[in-house]
Amino acid sequence: MSDKKKFDPLLLENQLCFPMYACARKIVAAYNPFLKELGLTYAQYITMMVLWEEKEVIMRDLGKRLYLDSGTLTPVLKKLEAMGYLKRYRSPQDERGLMVSITEKGKALRKDAEKVPYQMGCLVNKKGELFSSDEIEKLKEQLYQIIHTLA
Repeated sequence: MSDKKKFDPLLLENQLCFPMYACARKIVAAYNPFLKELGLTYAQYITMMVLWEEKEVIMRDLGKRLYLDSGTLTPVLKKLEAMGYLKRYRSPQDERGLMVSITEKGKALRKDAEKVPYQMGCLVNKKGELFSSDEIEKLKEQLYQIIHTLA
């Protein structure tokens, strides 16, 4: 590679953001067949992951946790509510706050969803172990550093 090409800030191959963007798209696409079996989109799946953990959360905090704005999160919540997986209601303490809580049907979905991380792990590691546990933790730490820096 010539020096000019090596240091050209507008070459796609010189960008850190592009492989991260392309990787994120590939990962979400790889999740789709597994999530289709559950009847969920990726955004619905990560929303349910928070609800399986928290059981009840203020919508504002859910959006922060998922890095989703209310315009993106609201349709996800409406669809999950229509599917019977969660309930939305005004907070008794603050009428401005919208609460989201998991239903029994939503809790039951967790059992079927437990296989998804395993399925993805098998897909990613089908040619042997791509990353060690330590490397995965380091990569997650680095990605969260970028996310928090840009938040």
